[in-house]
Amino acid sequence: MKGTVRMKSVVELITKLAEPVVLKNDCVLWDVEFVKEAGQRYLRVYIDNDQGVTIDQCEAVSRELEKLIDEADPIEQSYIFEVSSAGAERALKRPSDFEKFMGSNVAIKLYASKNGRKEYVGTLTGYSGGDVDIVSKGKPLHFDKSEIASVRLQIDF
Repeated sequence: MKGTVRMKSVVELITKLAEPVVLKNDCVLWDVEFVKEAGQRYLRVYIDNDQGVTIDQCEAVSRELEKLIDEADPIEQSYIFEVSSAGAERALKRPSDFEKFMGSNVAIKLYASKNGRKEYVGTLTGYSGGDVDIVSKGKPLHFDKSEIASVRLQIDF
């Protein structure tokens, strides 16, 4: 549990450091994650812009934010730092994300199998308190917040 709290506090601090830097570079902060993958820790900052994020914007945010992170020194272990576009198949996490992409195609991954499947793809039709509704192959489906591992935009559907 301590590791989870620590990772959450790192994300909160990096979010506070990143927001003004990202805004200064004509973007919005989409997400910050501090995760462990294949034994390596990654600190990822995802940025967005309605016109699309450029490599120059990612580089500018990365350089400035890296200096602020080094000064704050919130992470004890080694990690890889990345700044990138939120991407076309971005994760939806906040209520505003779901509101913005209502009617879009999404892929929902579940923690446990439901009706023999752990992934569903369909059109986002509802969101309330973490619960998600989609229409998949003409059928309305409802998923409780507690069953959902992730929701991502889905390009090819």
